[in-house]
Order: sequence, then structure tokens, then C-alpha cells
Amino acid sequence: MDPIDMMVTDYNCEYLGLSRLCLMESAGKALAEEVGKIAVYTFSKPVKVVIFTGSGGNGGDGFVAARYLLNRGYDVDVYMLKENIHSSQAKTNLEILQNMKPRLSRLNIFNLRTLEDINACEIANCNSNEYVIVDGLLGTGIKGKLQANIRRAIEVINDAEGVKISVDVPSGMDPLTGDVVDLAVIPDYTISFHKIKTGVRDADEEVVGGLVTADIGIPIEAEYFVNYGDFLRLKNRNPSSHKGNNGKLLVIGGNKDYSGAPAIAGMAAMGAGADLVYVFAPQKAAEAIKATSPDLIVKSLEGDKLSLSHVDEILNLSEEVDAVLIGPGAGIDDETSKLFNVLVAKIKKPIVLDADALKQVELSLIKNREDIILTPHISEFKSLFKVKDDLKLDIDSYDFKKVDEKITKFQQITRQIKASIIVKGQYDLILSGSKFRINKSGNAGMTVGGTGDALAGIATSLLTQGLNSFDSACLAIFINGLAGEEAFKVKGNGFSATDLVSYIANVIKDGLC
Repeated sequence: MDPIDMMVTDYNCEYLGLSRLCLMESAGKALAEEVGKIAVYTFSKPVKVVIFTGSGGNGGDGFVAARYLLNRGYDVDVYMLKENIHSSQAKTNLEILQNMKPRLSRLNIFNLRTLEDINACEIANCNSNEYVIVDGLLGTGIKGKLQANIRRAIEVINDAEGVKISVDVPSGMDPLTGDVVDLAVIPDYTISFHKIKTGVRDADEEVVGGLVTADIGIPIEAEYFVNYGDFLRLKNRNPSSHKGNNGKLLVIGGNKDYSGAPAIAGMAAMGAGADLVYVFAPQKAAEAIKATSPDLIVKSLEGDKLSLSHVDEILNLSEEVDAVLIGPGAGIDDETSKLFNVLVAKIKKPIVLDADALKQVELSLIKNREDIILTPHISEFKSLFKVKDDLKLDIDSYDFKKVDEKITKFQQITRQIKASIIVKGQYDLILSGSKFRINKSGNAGMTVGGTGDALAGIATSLLTQGLNSFDSACLAIFINGLAGEEAFKVKGNGFSATDLVSYIANVIKDGLC
């Protein structure tokens, strides 16, 4: 499992009512159980357990495990290399250990603040192999060279004779790739929770030892429901970045009768964080869009509708942007249809197809493109995939069989292409190959016109910020729903798509906190 996916799942458990403190308790208990099994298997008598901890969640799992191991009759030494614990859950579990005073259990806590402290610790000066050493130093945040004290602690662990057990990932190893840039613990066993990290799974046994996966009670729904944890996928902006570094996109849409859709899409894209938003629209629509917002860079095209005569202008600008949205307000027309099909064949940047583009683009042209997002409601979906039966997106049910059959039916239909597809409904279904997610944000007021254009703009904006098409689609529909919920609080069912757009930036800001 990708480490970021695991972090997202952990956070999303919170919104099912399962706190991360509870998850840490489960992980620590599972760790203690596995340590106990390994200790009994390896030694014929009681041995000391030494737990190395850092500032993150893996150290917190170690703090919890210490309590359970003490109750099993083990002597436990905790070696803390960091006093500034970042994880609030880990901090809580450290405080529990510190509150155990007067000490009635066989627990010792050592703060190894300096290299001298590390060099003087018992493990660094012991020739016995009758120890179990638990590595909870580092988690998923390892980047580049190690700090000197962490590096020395890893050396001490590797040089020790006892049985070595890493928590989730050997400290120093990249959990995504399995690479070791500097130095990593070489354990006899690695205990993973819920699912094995991708890098650990793919690494050779000699660098991760025996792999054990412990169930800690994470429900499958935490992986498949989109929620606030998905905001973790957004990258932090580089403070030294310049205009355009954080996303440039192009919206292609509008005709002589429709200018609102591309304007709403463009403003939503800006609200979702894109630096520069260009809009290509026919002349009359372009004039109206310019009057709507001075923040959009509007390019006026000759004529009343989009046609093949505009292809060169559009293709030239598409080379300068990071992603392209095609369709909002374009209308249905043979010339427009020809243009759209040429564009999807020739534009190599990530593309979102929305509204009228969904009715005019040939699926055969995009079937092998993984960098495309489609945003149909159920009627558009049936038309796009030529579904003849009475297919409905009714998955609001406690009936597992009904939900499973319905999602399987949608997957069977969408697997003919590689794009990510958002099927909009009461509960939105996001699909890509064998993957799917469910979004439950939003409300009935979002049936108002233009909310779909806002969704398309948000999705395109996220594509420009480095998210892949599936993650962009999932987070975009969640953000769109949250913005609709905020608009509903103020105006009830009378809110407009423009009202929704005005809340996009705020809900993202709140989600990142």
C-alpha cells in the first residue's frame, strides 16, 4: 500500500467515528502481541524488550506496546531519541507512561539526547543476544540524509545481537520505493498494520526480514469513502515559487448562447488553487466571460461556436498549460464535435471532459489515456457508454449485496477505457479500472445548473497541481460537495453555482488545517 494512501485511510477513519488514538491503541496492542510471539518462539526464558522511539506515530505504537508488554511480564526499556513528539496521539501515550509514578512496573524510559547518550546506552555496550529490540524511530517521512543521532541509533540497532523488529517500515527505508538513501535498520521481522507498505513489500527479505501484517480494525469503508484525509494528497507550495508554478490550465467552451459554464469552471479552478486560468471561447461568449471575472485570461475566437478553424490557436496554447478542460457551455454541433475529437487526439496534457464534450468525443480516441477525467451524471453516463438498460446510481443502502452488485455493474461498463470517471449522483461514484471510491459530500441544492461546471474546474485545477487523474477526481468531487454544503448553510436550496464557487478556497483551506 502506498504510504500516502495509508495516511489518508487513517485520517478518514476519524470521519467514521474511529479516532486515530483508537487506531494507535490497536496498533500498539497488535505490536505487543507479535513481539510476544516472536520472543516466545526465539527464547526459552524471559528477555528484556528495548523500544527505540522517534517523534512520530511509529514511536507512539511503541509507547502503547510497552504497556501491553509490561502486563505480559516483560522488562521494557524505552529509548527516546526525540522529546518533541509531533504526533498528538503518540504524545498522549507517552504521557500515560510518564504518569505511571510511583513506578510499580518494570519500565525504564531513557532520553537519548546526544550521541554520547546513545553510545552509553545498554544496547550499545552489551554482547548478549537475549534482547528483543523494537525499531520505532522513523515512519513514512524519511527524506535524504539522516540526522546524526538517528543514524547512530540505527548503527547501534544493527550492531546489536538481539532479535530486531521494525514497526511498519525499517527506519531509514523509503516506504514507497524500498530505497535506502543513507542507512536503514536491518530487522529480523517487520510488523505492518492493515496493509504492507509498497516499498517494504517489494524489498528483498534480507533488508526487511519476515513480514507480518496485523489487523488493527480499520474498516474497508475508510479506504473507499472520500473524506478530509484526502486533502493530504495536496502538495505544499514552495514559498519561492513564481506565477504559474502552481498550475496553469485552459478551459475550452462556450458559444453564442452560453457563457456562464466556462466562466464558472474557470473561477472554480482558481478557487481550487490554480495560478493561471485561460479560457478560449467564441467571441460573444468571450466578451461575457471577461465581464464576469477580471481574474480569467480570456481568448476570443472568431465566430459563434467552436470549430476546427480554432484548432491551431488552441493547440498552441495547450502546450503552455498543465491541463485542459474541454466542453462547458460548448453546445452540440458537428463542427464543435470535429474540433473536440481532434483536440483529444492531439493534446498530450491531462484533460477533463465535461458537459457537451461528453456527448461528442469518441471513446475510442481516449480509451488508453489514464490522464483523462470524465464527469457525467447518470444520463450522460448511459449515453456515453451506450447503456440500454435502466441503470441507476442507487448505492445509499446497508445491503452489501445490492451495493456490491451496483458498483460491479459500473466497473464492468467503465473498464473499456482507462480514464477516471466521476458518476454524479446522491452518492458520487469515482471509477478507474478496478479502483473505485464513493463521495457523500453535497446536498440536494446542488441540482442547480453550473455545479457540474464548478466540479470540472476543480478537477482540472487539481490535475495542474500534480495529482493523478483518479486522486484529482476523488478530491474534486469532495471539495465541490463541501462548497455546496457551505452555500446551503447560508442560502438553503436557493444558492447558485456562483455561490458554491465562492466557498471553494475556504473549504480547501479548512481541509488543509
